[in-house]
Amino acid sequence: MMLRPKHKPQRTCIVCREVKDKRDLIRVVRTPAGQLMIDPTGKANGRGAYLCRQTSCWEKNLPQQRLAQALKVTLTAEELAELQTQLQTELSKA
Repeated sequence: MMLRPKHKPQRTCIVCREVKDKRDLIRVVRTPAGQLMIDPTGKANGRGAYLCRQTSCWEKNLPQQRLAQALKVTLTAEELAELQTQLQTELSKA
């Protein structure tokens, strides 16, 4: 009997549109309370969007506001700065 390979969920980066394994991307979530945060578990409640771990995708997102469109929210400069701080923390873990 042949074993099927384990299913790995795929997601698309909202900036470069590359399809990758869900674990290889960073999920940003807008919680039902309206708070924005990086979701390391990938399971937090709320509307999520995925970006590559490459800083180039994060930098391209800023002028284009792709994250704001994907999360259906208007981002302030403070929220973007907070996300950048969370991103640096997340990337330093990896």
